[in-house]
Amino acid sequence: MSVQPKVAYVVKRYPRFSETFIVNEILAHEAAGLPVEIFALRPVEETHFQDILARVQTPVTRVPEKLRNAEALWMLMREAQDALPGCWTVLGRMREMDAGNVAQAVLLAMACRRKGIQHIHAHFGTTATSVGRLAADLCGISYSFTAHAKDIFHEYDEPQHLDLKLRDASQVVTVSDWNVAYLRDRFGPLADRVVRIYNGLDLDRFAYEPPAPDAEGILAVGRLVEKKGLHILVEAVRILRASGRDVTCRILGGGPEAANLAAQVMGSGLTGIVRFHGPQPQAEVVRAMRTAAVFACPCIVGRAGDRDGLPTVLLEAMALGTPVVASDVTGIPELVRDGETGLCVPEGDPEALAAALARMLDDRALRRRISEAARALIEREFDGHANAARLRQVFAEAVAAQARPLKGVA
Repeated sequence: MSVQPKVAYVVKRYPRFSETFIVNEILAHEAAGLPVEIFALRPVEETHFQDILARVQTPVTRVPEKLRNAEALWMLMREAQDALPGCWTVLGRMREMDAGNVAQAVLLAMACRRKGIQHIHAHFGTTATSVGRLAADLCGISYSFTAHAKDIFHEYDEPQHLDLKLRDASQVVTVSDWNVAYLRDRFGPLADRVVRIYNGLDLDRFAYEPPAPDAEGILAVGRLVEKKGLHILVEAVRILRASGRDVTCRILGGGPEAANLAAQVMGSGLTGIVRFHGPQPQAEVVRAMRTAAVFACPCIVGRAGDRDGLPTVLLEAMALGTPVVASDVTGIPELVRDGETGLCVPEGDPEALAAALARMLDDRALRRRISEAARALIEREFDGHANAARLRQVFAEAVAAQARPLKGVA
């Protein structure tokens, strides 16, 4: 077996409750023997964490966000001069970059040198990639990044230089074919090296069970933010109740839209019908999915352009055997293939969502057929170990290309 390169995973914050896909990826790398180190650029903000974090063995280095004073900055520059040959020339190319990103990049580059890191991979094309790109330049190694959703679509107040990141990366990964097409349409040849690698699951942890014939209720799981479209789901439940259906809905998750959603539930006369349970550990999410008749994922495009890429909770529900109804935003139809692996409805349409939910609730044979096809698709295309292996190939090829001398150069 060939020796695998040592890789730095750069993330803005670690851990984060909602970013189980990063943890899944790292666990798959660990199982395959890839040497990995995690670098986090901001402090942890959350107080609840998923139980799978306990399985991660990879060390975490927290890169200081701010230097104490000008003297600390000067000391850092002197250290960099010794640790990173040619750094002053490289820093000269960073004059337009954010000063905080540059300082963290210097710290990250020196840490990579000390630890023998050969490749940097960042998650999300914003802060983590900003710092990872500059650090790779400073220490003369390759870098790549995974672009997900908000980092692609959201209109930020400050420039994110996504064009430069695409230009300089050895390879760019994104999580859906829809994203690939969007980036190539927006950035042209700069996006030629964008490849799709789906987020994956450890399928051993999501054993399939066919939907129970007597399962009841609608379930949704996700952060309570605009792009999740949960206000559309609440309205769909109101429509179903108004038509005489005795349906209930559970929503697991927390976020800034909690008060608005609670007010909508009360104003719609759905108190006790639509119930909020706050953020839950993954074991509880799995239990809720197994007992639900249908899983709803009514994502929309937010007013600022923010939208989901391919929600991990959809993968989880489909892997477990829970029939799903989702909207047709971004890459979701690649996963929820209408009438085959789920029911897919137009975004922002509560009537269509209500009709699809009713159809799924009424037709046991449909639920069983869709459940089986969904699990088969997850096994074919969303196996976490297989997809992480593709990502390791990206790393290995980047390191090999970086070490290869240019033609005509001795």
